[in-house]
Amino acid sequence: MAIESRIRELGTRHETLDRKIQDETSRPNSDGTMLRELKRQKLRLKEEIEGLRARMH
Repeated sequence: MAIESRIRELGTRHETLDRKIQDETSRPNSDGTMLRELKRQKLRLKEEIEGLRARMH
């Protein structure tokens, strides 16, 4: 159960980062450095989620 809870938590954070990325890219003068950092964080979360899911199976 703890793994499932962690996956949900990470999924929520992943969705939040996705919204931030979408908001930033929709701005006329988006910050490329910020976008790269947000995308890197999102990828790390995705990798952690996938790793946890693999441990469950």
